[in-house]
Amino acid sequence: MRAPISVIIPVLDGEAGLPATLGALGEGLEAGLIRELVLSDGGSRDATRAIAESAGAVWAEGAPGRGAQIARGVAVAQGEWLLILHADTVLEAGWAGAVRAHINQHRGMAAHGDLAFTATGPAPRIVAGWANLRSRLFGLPYGDQALLVEVGLLDELGGYPELPLMEDVAMARKLRGRFRRAGFIALTSARRYETEGWLRRGARNLVLLLRYFCGADPHDLARAYRPSRRRS
Repeated sequence: MRAPISVIIPVLDGEAGLPATLGALGEGLEAGLIRELVLSDGGSRDATRAIAESAGAVWAEGAPGRGAQIARGVAVAQGEWLLILHADTVLEAGWAGAVRAHINQHRGMAAHGDLAFTATGPAPRIVAGWANLRSRLFGLPYGDQALLVEVGLLDELGGYPELPLMEDVAMARKLRGRFRRAGFIALTSARRYETEGWLRRGARNLVLLLRYFCGADPHDLARAYRPSRRRS
């Protein structure tokens, strides 16, 4: 039996965090879960491609934008299941068992991990706690919690949203009622929160989410989210 999972990682100048992200996937290789690794690049100018090639990854490239990059990765993936992972997120030990249990027991359902940050103190715990509570109460995990979805289910729902921002929220809304917590930890970089400030970054994310729910154009939201930097 062929391994069921294609891991899809959208990348843009991801050399700093990518080695740790890929290293954590070794557990899935040893468990016979991972069929292939797909890196979907949005124009990296650092060593991202060299890292991908050394890992034996399938390389897809095109215009930047996480939604479009993920969709390109989905288009070339060969696995029956997709594990969509951010380039600065490391799956903590034990994730392969949780993923295998979901695949064996919950076909037709998507899954996500629980968020934790690579930082200590009350602010990271509060932000991660809110994200995990939001996921349980409202079925709205973000992309940095990792998404596990069956290809057939994704096709049934019209594919991955090619949005410049809020693509993960749009996907979660499509999956409403067909989403569950898988029980693994997605340990995500706290760099942007530490750079911008935990309160400021968290408040801005909440405002953008509310604007999206009120019908704002995701392209306008993307410009507000990161007006002068490419998104990775």
